[in-house]
Amino acid sequence: MSGEAVSGERFDSRSGDRGAAPRRAIRGATLAAVTAVALILAACTTARTPTAAQASGSTSPAGVVLSTPTPNGGSYDPETDPVVQAVQKVEPAVVNVTTNIVQQNPFGGSSVGKGVGTGFVVRQDGIVITNFHVVEGGLQIRVRFNGTAPAALRGKVFGAHVIGEDNARDIAILQLEGVPKFEPLPTVPLGDSAAVVVGERVIAIGYALALPGGPTVTSGILSSTARTVQVQDANAPRGSRTYADALQTDAAINPGNSGGPLIDLNGNVIGINTAGSNSAQNIGFAIAIDSVKTLATRSIAHPAQTVAYLGVSTEPVSAVPFGTPVDHGAVVVALAPAGPGAKAGVRVGDIITTFDGKLVAGPTDLGTDIHSHRPGDRVVVQVVHQGGGTETFSVTLGTNPLPPSG
Repeated sequence: MSGEAVSGERFDSRSGDRGAAPRRAIRGATLAAVTAVALILAACTTARTPTAAQASGSTSPAGVVLSTPTPNGGSYDPETDPVVQAVQKVEPAVVNVTTNIVQQNPFGGSSVGKGVGTGFVVRQDGIVITNFHVVEGGLQIRVRFNGTAPAALRGKVFGAHVIGEDNARDIAILQLEGVPKFEPLPTVPLGDSAAVVVGERVIAIGYALALPGGPTVTSGILSSTARTVQVQDANAPRGSRTYADALQTDAAINPGNSGGPLIDLNGNVIGINTAGSNSAQNIGFAIAIDSVKTLATRSIAHPAQTVAYLGVSTEPVSAVPFGTPVDHGAVVVALAPAGPGAKAGVRVGDIITTFDGKLVAGPTDLGTDIHSHRPGDRVVVQVVHQGGGTETFSVTLGTNPLPPSG
């Protein structure tokens, strides 16, 4: 099918809140979403013995007789609503995907921020599909199940790593870690996006605005198929991604929805929620699921080889504005929380000068040395503190959440 280019509009990849990091936008647009919720709670007063009428609920505490209409009856049963039924089939398999990412601040420093998105489980052994931009640059990937999952999984958090990715097409296939004792996980079936019909009802599920309390559900219709939209993203190949053969919907897709499922009324995934417009009403886009199936199948059969992981983000010593005690090494600007380096005692500001007995000239050397090892290897890391002292740590390397090409 031929694609229809969209021009003159602005769209956002709906990856969620990444702290101060700029959002990805088609045609360079950005979107800031602020949600304020005011809750009014009934004040407690001194307890008193209720009258008989009050005890029966026929009067208010002030003694005023309440006269409320009798609830309306009708034939509508929410449990038979096709939207409700579809959501109940899929929601247990919709997961919250969070990543710890390095953010640069205006003063030249770095810090660890958080990216929030959505994914969905497609195999009982923990295979999850999401957008690549949800996990790109991640020092860690964490996946949480919601309150509709089986009891043993409710609120359960798993580590995850990427076993297959297509950065240009914005697709990532994750493998959850430590799953076997929790099998079988809830899953959602993949539908046939080539068979969808414009005008049919669809449902988007995801962690919109990273609000607590589980995923958000929105519904609408399939507005169009075979759309082609381009997203500007400095982290993508050639600075942008092109979503070809995308599905357009008027179901609301907000920041945090990225990577979540767009489903039909049978509860089949027909797309991956990815982008929405901040300059037009009721326009959102999803990656057609048929374009994801080959990558998912290949990734499951031949997962990307895991690589070792120290859990640090580094810069050359020349990038430190006020100089360093040594003229070589890799300066730690951010640490993965509870990562191998942090657990061993490495701190932000330390300069890694030797790794497993080898001199470290800079970040490139350090990366090469780390990738020459396997997850689980134990190595000795020597650092120089900013004050000039030297310290040596024994570190057990972990598994990098992203493959070497990620």
